[in-house]
Amino acid sequence: MQFIKFSLVGVMNTLISEGIYVVLVFLGGHYLVASFVGFSLSVLNAYFWNSRYVFQDETQEKRVWWKVLLKTYTAYAGGYILSAVLLIVWIDIVKIGRFMSPLEQLLQPLGIARLNAETIGEILAAGINLLVTVPLNYLVNKYWAFRTNKKGGK
Repeated sequence: MQFIKFSLVGVMNTLISEGIYVVLVFLGGHYLVASFVGFSLSVLNAYFWNSRYVFQDETQEKRVWWKVLLKTYTAYAGGYILSAVLLIVWIDIVKIGRFMSPLEQLLQPLGIARLNAETIGEILAAGINLLVTVPLNYLVNKYWAFRTNKKGGK
């Protein structure tokens, strides 16, 4: 049940993070800057919902909120760094955008000039990264960031 709750919060986080990422990339922002802004805001959202909904403290001891927030950012930072490295691999090394020309041609009649093959590749790369980072983020959050100390709270 906890993984299902985490997944629901994760969907919300993904919509926030990816939504910000797509909008900023679409507006011409650099993909790494867009990724960082989306990451920063979605982790704040993750902390709020994970602490209140997913990893509730069932002991009498209460967690120290700022310690858990710091641990949450730290936990997600590993996933963010991995995601940033994978973005560089997909976008700058593999050049995933070069494979998106057929999709660009399908979307051209919609009149979205900024949605070229390169931008489509940047958006797709971020989506692929989720397959790696989401399960890792769950494990780190469950077993480290929101773990309740047996001797007391956080």
